[in-house]
Amino acid sequence: MPLPLAPIAGIALRYGTVALATYAVTRKVSRGRRDQHAEDALDKLEDGLSIRRDAGQTNTTARFRRKIRLGNNGPSIEIDITALGRIIIRKL
Repeated sequence: MPLPLAPIAGIALRYGTVALATYAVTRKVSRGRRDQHAEDALDKLEDGLSIRRDAGQTNTTARFRRKIRLGNNGPSIEIDITALGRIIIRKL
């Protein structure tokens, strides 16, 4: 019994569109560079979330760091998510 082509074509069109969009975005995005000063600043952050407000400015920092072991004697990985943020609102 032959397979119906309409559902297969719909799935192929959907994944093809996603693949084409991903390819187009990767062609337009330039490669970043590693700034050692920024890396050092991110390494100095403490775990957790902090918010500081000054006159006309709000700064936030966040760090999530966990070690995960797969099984009792399996390999382990460390996940380190660090972010800095600054919002400045000026009245013109």
